Amino acid sequence: MKTRLLGRWGERIAADYLRVKKYSVIGMGYTTRFGEVDIIAEKHGYIVFVEVKLRRSRDFASAMEYVDSRKQHRIKMSAQIWLAENGDTDRPARFDVMEIYAPDGEKTGNPIINHIKNAF
Repeated sequence: MKTRLLGRWGERIAADYLRVKKYSVIGMGYTTRFGEVDIIAEKHGYIVFVEVKLRRSRDFASAMEYVDSRKQHRIKMSAQIWLAENGDTDRPARFDVMEIYAPDGEKTGNPIINHIKNAF
């Protein structure tokens, strides 16, 4: 349970970051039978589906490396469902990954955020 709470904290950090960068956050935690999209946002006419990966460090591997082809496929399937449900099939979609490095978890004062646009 603690891991899930920490993950939600990371998603809030990512959403705040996107808002500062002038994205409109239109959804969070969208779940389908295929999986979950952490954040759905829009900017410059694009619908942006964001996968957030929170890690304490990149010593073992970068957070992006945890978004493998299987995870990408599940996110894409969930995104297609969201687009169909919201009548937004004409706008271009983009898939981003946000890496958040927080060595002290929620107590981290300034987590490192790496926003990878068009990650897959």
